Amino acid sequence: MWVFGETEMTYLATLPEDDARTRLAALFTFDVPAAFVTKGQRVPEYFLDVAGQHAVPVLRTAKTTKDFYRRIKPYFEVALAPSTTLHGSLADVYGVGVLFVGESGVGKSECVLDLVERGHRLVADDLVFVTKQGNDLLIGRGHELQRHHMEIRGIGIIDVPGLFGVRAVRQQKRIEVIVGLEIWDKDREYSRTGLDMEHEEILGVRIPKITIPLNPGKNITVLSEVVAMSHLLRYTGVESAQAFDLRLRQYLEQDYE
Repeated sequence: MWVFGETEMTYLATLPEDDARTRLAALFTFDVPAAFVTKGQRVPEYFLDVAGQHAVPVLRTAKTTKDFYRRIKPYFEVALAPSTTLHGSLADVYGVGVLFVGESGVGKSECVLDLVERGHRLVADDLVFVTKQGNDLLIGRGHELQRHHMEIRGIGIIDVPGLFGVRAVRQQKRIEVIVGLEIWDKDREYSRTGLDMEHEEILGVRIPKITIPLNPGKNITVLSEVVAMSHLLRYTGVESAQAFDLRLRQYLEQDYE
């Protein structure tokens, strides 16, 4: 996209028409999708002629170049942002974007549905579209055709806002924590203290990940709420595991003195 402000158009006006045509033709050989002329300036006929020869549409706006950039920049930041799709469920839990991942049928949708019933909000189920904005901001949203419907095995397709109201859903949310659900594996060593935080990389951004093993009787919904609250606590500078480890070490040091 080329933007011609007052400076560029004034410069072209100082050139002989043949010279201006040659320079515009060289400019439009760069596979330009469109050319914008700001401040409602008059566009010479030769400008339109050269643009037409290279199949470049010319659009004019009454806005100043500064205002035009300010309005169009947010659109391009979203439209041209790196993106990917993930198999999982995204929920807003206490204001924290929690992405649930795991094998198909492990219970991601059921967990999010239980969270919705407890007053939290669904963002996307089954298929999550993720875009990277800025350096480390990941925004997740659902498919537009899905419209916050969920597939619950044994029940079928349910309409979440129809059942729980519009406050039970939101259009998009920042992904801040990943919760991995998996069937309990007795041969695997799971984290007991939380001192060594696991991370997963999405579009080059490292996101904290907590793996929760599933076994009968475990309340995954409450654990998910605790994960979200612990994340909020870290924002205040409190690391529960590290604080406990520090107190324990201080106690042991005093005991040996």
